[in-house]
Amino acid sequence: MARHKPKKKSKLLRIVLLVLLLLVVAVAGYGYSIYHNINKTAKNIHTPIDRTPEVARPANLSLANKEPFSVLMLGVDEREGDRGRSDTIIVMTVNPEKQSIDMLSIPRDTRVEIVGKGIEDKINHAYAFGGVEMSMNTVEKFLDIPIDYYIKMNMEGFQEIVDAVGGVNVNNDLDFSVSGTHFPEGQISLNGEEALKYSRMRYEDPRGDFGRQLRQRQVIQGVINKGANISAIWKYDDVLQALGKNVETNLSLDEMMDIQKNYKEARHNIEQYQIEGQGTMINNVWYYIVPQEERQRVQGLLKDHLNIS
Repeated sequence: MARHKPKKKSKLLRIVLLVLLLLVVAVAGYGYSIYHNINKTAKNIHTPIDRTPEVARPANLSLANKEPFSVLMLGVDEREGDRGRSDTIIVMTVNPEKQSIDMLSIPRDTRVEIVGKGIEDKINHAYAFGGVEMSMNTVEKFLDIPIDYYIKMNMEGFQEIVDAVGGVNVNNDLDFSVSGTHFPEGQISLNGEEALKYSRMRYEDPRGDFGRQLRQRQVIQGVINKGANISAIWKYDDVLQALGKNVETNLSLDEMMDIQKNYKEARHNIEQYQIEGQGTMINNVWYYIVPQEERQRVQGLLKDHLNIS
């Protein structure tokens, strides 16, 4: 009987190796499927933009060399036959050396020079007048920093993205109810519909639009945290479908991969800012006026984070 044991062990070894091989092939196939679908979605949402920057970089940006970069995030309520306005305007700067992200909200009623229009108006009108290009140029001149990339998001579809990552967690500092939903103070979990209501409320907040901006940044940070979690891999198809329907960006797949490779630790340290100013009526129109000193203060913070002297 002893002479047959090596054969049984050899047979068992071959079975184990065969099972391992099948698992490797299955995982590789799953990995290829993920890559194929990511590539397809990236091409679908990739919308390059040809513009002359208001603030040019001294040299071309290199994500492969881990240089700091900036992104303009626009939340747009688009309707059929109407381009809409960018009621959510957030500038993000990412610094891999400092392993941090700075997130600045710009109030939509901020009075600025609309670049390409030759007038002073509310900053969210830049998108209505000239789309992403005019928005980038206007924000660039207002903040005096280069805007490298943009991400435009359809706010009506934003709830699909939140649902796709399995909801978000936020720390709510104000007890309130809106549209039949109660949001208690403290750590709460939100699905897509709740996140949209949470991020849009401002009339019951004594801080007005500043409170709304804070909640918007919280939800976006929650999406970033959930999207980076390993559990999101199992929902990747839902995530890609939601992104494909609701997002446009000039980031290519290669650039996205460079960011994932070289900048992923920055998401653990997100600093949130807002611009101080005051509201006033000009020609019977309400504007948010940012003093020059405050504008320079914010510009200095962003330039420092982008390593711009």
